[in-house]
Amino acid sequence: MTRTDDRKEADDTGPSGYAAARLHLLNQGARSGPPRRSALAGLTDDWLTGLFTAAAPAAKGVSLVAVGGYGRGELSPRSDLDLLLLHDGTDPAAVAALADRLWYPVWDLGISLDHSVRTPAEARKTAGDDLKVQLGLLDARHLAGDLGLTAGLRTAILADWRNQAPRRLPELQELCAERAERHGELRFLLEPDLKEARGGLRDATALRAVAASWLADAPREGLADARRRLLDARDALHLLTGRATDRLALQEQDQVAAELGLLDADTLLRQVYEAARVISYAGDVTWREVGRVLRARAVRPRLRAMLGGGKPVAERTPLAEGVVEQDGEAVLARTARPERDPVLPLRAAAAAAQAALPLSPHAVRRMAATARPLPTPWPAEAREQLITLLGSGRPTVDVWEALEAEGLISRLLPDWERVRCRPQRNAVHLWTVDRHLIETAVRASALTRRVSRPDLLLVAALLHDIGKGWPGDHSVAGEIIAKDVAARLGFDRADVTVLAALVRHHLLLVDTATRRDLDDPATLRAVADAVGSQSTLELLHALTEADALATGPAAWSAWRGSLVADLVRRVSAVLAGEHPGTEPEPAAPTAEQERLAIEAHRTGGPVLALRAQAEPAAPHDDTSGGSEPLGVELLIAVPDQPGVLPALAGVLALHRLTVRTGGLRTLRLPDDVDDDGSVLLLDWRVAAEYGSLPQATRLRADLVRALDGTLDITTRLAERDAAYPRRRGRAAPPPRVTVAPAASRHATVIEVRAQDAPGLLFRIGSALEKAAVRVRSMHVSTLGANAVDAFYVTSGTGAPLPPQDATATARALEEALRA
Repeated sequence: MTRTDDRKEADDTGPSGYAAARLHLLNQGARSGPPRRSALAGLTDDWLTGLFTAAAPAAKGVSLVAVGGYGRGELSPRSDLDLLLLHDGTDPAAVAALADRLWYPVWDLGISLDHSVRTPAEARKTAGDDLKVQLGLLDARHLAGDLGLTAGLRTAILADWRNQAPRRLPELQELCAERAERHGELRFLLEPDLKEARGGLRDATALRAVAASWLADAPREGLADARRRLLDARDALHLLTGRATDRLALQEQDQVAAELGLLDADTLLRQVYEAARVISYAGDVTWREVGRVLRARAVRPRLRAMLGGGKPVAERTPLAEGVVEQDGEAVLARTARPERDPVLPLRAAAAAAQAALPLSPHAVRRMAATARPLPTPWPAEAREQLITLLGSGRPTVDVWEALEAEGLISRLLPDWERVRCRPQRNAVHLWTVDRHLIETAVRASALTRRVSRPDLLLVAALLHDIGKGWPGDHSVAGEIIAKDVAARLGFDRADVTVLAALVRHHLLLVDTATRRDLDDPATLRAVADAVGSQSTLELLHALTEADALATGPAAWSAWRGSLVADLVRRVSAVLAGEHPGTEPEPAAPTAEQERLAIEAHRTGGPVLALRAQAEPAAPHDDTSGGSEPLGVELLIAVPDQPGVLPALAGVLALHRLTVRTGGLRTLRLPDDVDDDGSVLLLDWRVAAEYGSLPQATRLRADLVRALDGTLDITTRLAERDAAYPRRRGRAAPPPRVTVAPAASRHATVIEVRAQDAPGLLFRIGSALEKAAVRVRSMHVSTLGANAVDAFYVTSGTGAPLPPQDATATARALEEALRA
């Protein structure tokens, strides 16, 4: 059916015909995007015009006006109809009757309606009082009735907007900033709001309003296409959900991608992020220009008076060869020749970042259009300028965005294209892959005084996740890419090797520190062999901290920092020639631990103590404001017996306590206490999930009952889950249990990766107990919604499990967690 056919059907059959024609139009899969939005607007125009004409065939002094998105002729499947019934005030009763005959048919069809009835004077006054009303009227479009009335209002509204722009544009900017604060950055959200988030459709509309003011204009390159992509995604979302929603929820992304003919949800998000990046950058440039113009208007009269009426000359301050500062921006000098100076883009970017100035979009556009490509390998100056840019701290982000906007980054670093706007489907990560890499460089710039080769640290920060654009382990893929990029940048062979190692092992320290037994010599030797030298270890330590800090608050804490620092200290000793003993020597029990153990043996039951803890700030962590709460230390001594781990984990789960770290060991009592006595000593750190911590007496009482079998933990947890069902959301990936090869000579290391949930540690402990293995120690870590735990287990004789038994135990544990 053509657009003419759609309109004819609506005209022939009235409201029911409009509904049928509308449904037919929306179900035409081949007709989507701007043509469908335009056709839907046209179909709706004809229907509303028919309603208006039937109700007021010879109306004078009254008109029907479309405003907002409908005024722009853009109707998504579930968009509101924004309508204004404009009248001259001569016959209010007749206008009220006309309004009823217009609004009720719309409501009867279940279409959302945002309507108003005003005179031109009332419309102008309301617009003057309400910025959102004024923005909607900027897109006013005549539908029916008195065309002169509509035209007069449009002229007046535009004149008001331009006259009031110096006052209203700052108000609009503040409105955009408040919205961004509430809804976040569209290009970094896993469930973005296509309309309200920063870089979304609201911001695109705000840029149109700025252009209409004639005060400043937005960069137009790619802006219309970016807006179209967001509208297309919203159309598909409306059709799939049947609701007027703008939030691209996780569970709907694959279907929306299929509706748009895209490969998968990640491809969809990359397109959405890219569109948001274009709109966000255009907004940054536009608002900066608005500020510059408004400041110039305020200063110009005084300057003219001082100069005797002459035109003021903009001051230009040199920043670097071919780069100057002018009007608060880094711009190209008049003598700059990008076509002869291939290093100029990097030099200009480095100079702008060092001076904490925005890089002029006109300068970037000119360099992108005329600059020669850099030779391979890069000249030393180009490499130094890149390192200077990366080491400039927070200003690096905006300058990098300016280069990205004109495609210069992908031209300088072709491998960047695979990570650009790539989503990270992990709640721990705040950023897309490309932005995370820049954030890591920003964090690393604050750590350059800790390393002897800050240049290698900064480049490793930029490249450490570059392999995420390729299949397989991103660290392995990244190592190969890093070698190629480092050689292209002009690093010598030795530096290329170090950079490749840093990328390959950038997760080694934090994974080992939080999941391995640092008292085991095999652990330290494995890390030392992978790192190879003190200088590489120093760089890897700083890179680990920068990477974690740039990931998000769940990825780094002072506690994690202290664990990594402890690992680095031990590995450094190994690299210096100190050899750890063949058997890990357990630390001597403290006086309190020994007291609890003796008491547990004497009473034949568990004894425990709760002690509040505050973890110290991590070494060299400039972001820490001192100590941060870690929860409490839970010390437990209990006579050696089966079932201690699941019993304790179950009791903690019942009391809604989260385990942050946990360890257990067997303590032999002194001979003067008992010649054959042994006690299990557990040193755990826990935090309350909700509210305050329970009393130690309550925990002990429940633990006693759990150990003697009178407390049915499984049933209690199931009852609580049934009473408070979890909210439905994206299905979590299934748990995975593996045996870590050669991780320890003294125990078998079983790794568990699963969705964190109340009672998870209880289920793990129960499964290990059923497998008849003993847990020598464990290392628990939670990253966002993911639990990554390592258990050092032995047979009943205290030896590592045979390979076949280890595999069987891991398989049984995984099956238990999947059940």
